[in-house]
Amino acid sequence: MPPTEPPRRVSGTEGYGETADALVKQYESVSFADLHGDVARLMPTRPSRVIDIGAGTGRDAAALAALGHTVTAVEPTPELRAHGQRLHGTSVFTWIDDSLPDLDVVHAMGGQYDVVLLTAVWMHLDLAQRQRAMPRVASLLAPGGVMPMRLRHGPVPVGRRMFDVSIEETAALAEVCGLGVIHRGHRPSRFGAPGVHWSVVMFRRD
Repeated sequence: MPPTEPPRRVSGTEGYGETADALVKQYESVSFADLHGDVARLMPTRPSRVIDIGAGTGRDAAALAALGHTVTAVEPTPELRAHGQRLHGTSVFTWIDDSLPDLDVVHAMGGQYDVVLLTAVWMHLDLAQRQRAMPRVASLLAPGGVMPMRLRHGPVPVGRRMFDVSIEETAALAEVCGLGVIHRGHRPSRFGAPGVHWSVVMFRRD
């Protein structure tokens, strides 16, 4: 019997499928409220359409669905999706297998969203991919909608593909696409990783 080939990895997801069993414990140890409390006041309170790009185990998608939002969770790593479907199987939201920079499946579905959430995903794209991805994600945002993004800074774990992306570069790309900055900030790593810190920048389409 021929050996089974490992699954092909989407660029930027290297190392996540192989360590999914450990990552799920880490991801689920932090609540949506703890992670996103700094931008919660800028999120819609009425039931809204939300897309979580790079949803991981679905922690944030499940929390947003529990608040009454209609949520689409986009995650290209099958191992993380499987954990999410197991952990949050009773939550009402839709899983999509798709990836940046193009999000072809999402765009084929059509429609726009009141919240486009990108948590710890943008730093997996190189500059050319970021330049290609920004118009794609910006076009998903409905008028008045918001787009929170969290950017990782610090040492890159072995086996991962990451780039140090600044708020300034991200804001410049977003501005060209008609988005304005409504919040920016910084915070240490939630998991105590040495030398790691995070930036948060939130955009709105007026």
